[in-house]
Amino acid sequence: MIKVTEILQVLSDNTRLRLLRLLAEEELSVAELQEILEMGQSRISTHLSQIRRHGLLTDRKDGKKTFYSLNLSDSPRLDLIRVALREDSEEEFWETDQAGLTRIIDRRRRESERYFDEVAERLGKNYVPGRSWDAIGHFLLRLVPRINVADLGAGEGTLSQLLAERANKVYCIDSSKSMVRLGTDLAKKKNLSNLVYKQGDIEKVPLNSKSVDLALMSQSLHHAQHPEKALAEAYRIVKPGGQLVVLDLKKHQFEKARELYQDQWLGFGENDLYRMIREAGFLRAKVEIVAKESKEPFFETILGVGDRN
Repeated sequence: MIKVTEILQVLSDNTRLRLLRLLAEEELSVAELQEILEMGQSRISTHLSQIRRHGLLTDRKDGKKTFYSLNLSDSPRLDLIRVALREDSEEEFWETDQAGLTRIIDRRRRESERYFDEVAERLGKNYVPGRSWDAIGHFLLRLVPRINVADLGAGEGTLSQLLAERANKVYCIDSSKSMVRLGTDLAKKKNLSNLVYKQGDIEKVPLNSKSVDLALMSQSLHHAQHPEKALAEAYRIVKPGGQLVVLDLKKHQFEKARELYQDQWLGFGENDLYRMIREAGFLRAKVEIVAKESKEPFFETILGVGDRN
């Protein structure tokens, strides 16, 4: 059991307070913390080691990088930290730190958007992991006619264009301006007036709460910075009685996917996806493998579903 005096010792240093304040806001790597605080790697790592030793941090490996965040599992210690951080937020350096954090988050988003802007014209022609007609067939089996659908992380909207032939209305949400522009042009060419493209983040969907009957995520969840937030947003926009359907890659070890496809996550384990769907609020969750590719790196596609009561 960590003593209160030990926690107070951790909180007594301004640099550690700044680190905790940032990590309470966002999961960050050492390099990103260096950039925000304008400090050397050794100094940052030393302070992180001290904080982690007292159980105040969690870490996650992402390729060669390690990302840190505030450990929210211990409420007594967390209450003490919240008091310290609330006072710390009045310090003048927090405004600078907040600006640096905003810059890092914006850069992450721009890097992801730049990738999809570059491939907007080629996605329908080139290979993309997990895109197989076998998997899409399973996806379409979940469609109920004449409903409102949200395709979250839709890309150019190949799937949405198929759904729009039968659905009442289909909203395509994508963070890339080029994707939205391309999709809008395709919808006009195909006279799909019920197919609407909107630029937005799947972690902050630009749709009203309880506005759609079906939320779809086809190979988009592994691009989310925070998959849990994206699934929570899906729950928010789905009407009672509606459904979530997720198609994504099963967890794999193909590290080049991060560079080639801007993947934030190397797929998801079946148990992990099931847990996240349940924690988002969906009931009767089910996750299964629906496709296996025969060529290296042998990607497998998983299908996850859940209902909202």
